[in-house]
Amino acid sequence: MKNTPLTEKHILLGAKMAEFAGFNMPIQYSGIMDEHFCVRKSVGMFDVSHMGEFILKGDKAEALIQKVVSNDVSKLEKGQAMYAYFPNEKGGIVDDLLVYKLDDGNFMLVVNAGNIQKDWDWINKHNVDGVEMHNISENTALLAIQGPKAEEALQSLTNVDLSNIKYYTFERGAFSGVENVIISATGYTGAGGFELYFNKDHASAVWDAILSSGAKCDIKPVGLGCRDTLRLEMGFCLYGNDINDETSPLEAGLGWVTKFSKDFIAKDILLKQKELGLEQKLVGFEMIDRGIARHDYIICDENGNEIGKVTSGTQSPSLEKAIGLGYVKTAFSKIDAFIYIKVREKMLKAKVVKTPFYKAN
Repeated sequence: MKNTPLTEKHILLGAKMAEFAGFNMPIQYSGIMDEHFCVRKSVGMFDVSHMGEFILKGDKAEALIQKVVSNDVSKLEKGQAMYAYFPNEKGGIVDDLLVYKLDDGNFMLVVNAGNIQKDWDWINKHNVDGVEMHNISENTALLAIQGPKAEEALQSLTNVDLSNIKYYTFERGAFSGVENVIISATGYTGAGGFELYFNKDHASAVWDAILSSGAKCDIKPVGLGCRDTLRLEMGFCLYGNDINDETSPLEAGLGWVTKFSKDFIAKDILLKQKELGLEQKLVGFEMIDRGIARHDYIICDENGNEIGKVTSGTQSPSLEKAIGLGYVKTAFSKIDAFIYIKVREKMLKAKVVKTPFYKAN
């Protein structure tokens, strides 16, 4: 099991640790509910240094990325980021990722921790023009400072005006005495905030500096447990749960980052799927009957016929109700449609709802 540069910090802070994607990660400190509301209402700091980062450079870098990702990276300007996925040759999903344009002919791809080698191999397989590639995952620390008070917590540590960094854009500058930090207005919580990418040698000092400067905002270290409840309230997909090598990105609701105006792997398969109509769709649902839907629970119609499967489910701290995501046959995907989750041989009633489940006031 691998460690992040901050594993020792988490243990000293009393975090409950567990394996995630091959890394020893903090799941919770004070408790998932407490940490969830800390991020929603003030500010929390996640160590997400387990994520993967690749640099692709040179004249042909953009063309290679265009080929292997679904979104149109030619639309990116320097200082912008975009969400995308790698389609595989069958029209499934290798991984979902962020693409950062650092400069002309210089990109950073941020991938899921459990897929670092798989993604690297996938891009390499299609790198027929010898694009310069660097896997900087092992040397990169990544902190996500999330919540409405993130800017206030961080501003004293940098001369970069954080209020000018719009959603899905970034700046590079000095932060807490460390040069060349990528300060990105991105995140996986729907609570606003920033993600900081920098050399791992500075991880401990930067972590301490943020906890100190954020003390006035009651900042807390937070774990992957609340990261899951926060992302699920937003209806964000988690690779390995809601999307995988077999799932169709169109059925998963990722049509908005699938640009048919350019060429990419499996474009023809996905275009045909779009034209023929989707057999199933990933929907959000909330439980009407008491109970929590879990990954792989069967979804049925009112007569008990199987119509799909749950991919994610939890008790939503913000909404105080059980919510979930799952694939259902398209006929059952309309908002307000009733579906039934099979929980220990009982059929529990649920209702299809629009995502995000949670909307900030």
